[in-house]
Amino acid sequence: MRLEYFEMIDAVTRFDREAGRIEALARVPMESPVFEGHFPDHPLVPGVLLTETMAQASGYLVLAHLGFRQMPFLMGVDKARFRSFVGPGAELQIEASLEHDGSGYAVTKAAIQHDGKPLANAELRFRTMPFPAGLDGPMRARARKIGLFDLAGEPA
Repeated sequence: MRLEYFEMIDAVTRFDREAGRIEALARVPMESPVFEGHFPDHPLVPGVLLTETMAQASGYLVLAHLGFRQMPFLMGVDKARFRSFVGPGAELQIEASLEHDGSGYAVTKAAIQHDGKPLANAELRFRTMPFPAGLDGPMRARARKIGLFDLAGEPA
């Protein structure tokens, strides 16, 4: 997890196309500039970054489900809940499931756990659109780096 670069997912550990489900791993770094302000001498991962982590896992799910033909853009977060604090060094397990896909929209439910305990969950809505110029390549490179293509197969 590279907080300051918004690279939240370190690895995709499971992908099930038929079930519309993905599991991912995110390791919170021991040090990050984010922790200098949130909070001094009491570092915590901001809730907005936990939401982004769930959104990225969901986004990779939608990308793979659509065979990288469309790019999902986060457009809504509903029913977000945060149950505990997340500090440096935590290893987070993220799960996301596809609830709806069609008419240019996708909806997922996502959750984060640490040591088997629930930390956060939310419903996320995405608009799926053609890739903006120049974004397809970097998205494929990142998906390859986190192992998504190892589990989902690389699309044409």
